[in-house]
Amino acid sequence: MQCYDCALKDSATPAIAVCDRCGCGVCLGHAHVSGQLVRHLAGMGQSCGDRPARRMTCPVCHEAEAVAPVRRTG
Repeated sequence: MQCYDCALKDSATPAIAVCDRCGCGVCLGHAHVSGQLVRHLAGMGQSCGDRPARRMTCPVCHEAEAVAPVRRTG
């Protein structure tokens, strides 16, 4: 599998991961690694693990998930 973003620039770079959000292949230069808490059912509620799991996203999904400032009108 090749990196999708590199392919858009006419470059063939092997993908090292798959975006967790959209599923496209990403190379080392385009992969964004973040942590995500893993939730487990625990009785009547939920419990989180001690350490976050690794999660990889492409640049487009990473930007889309970034916290953006709230725009106020009027």
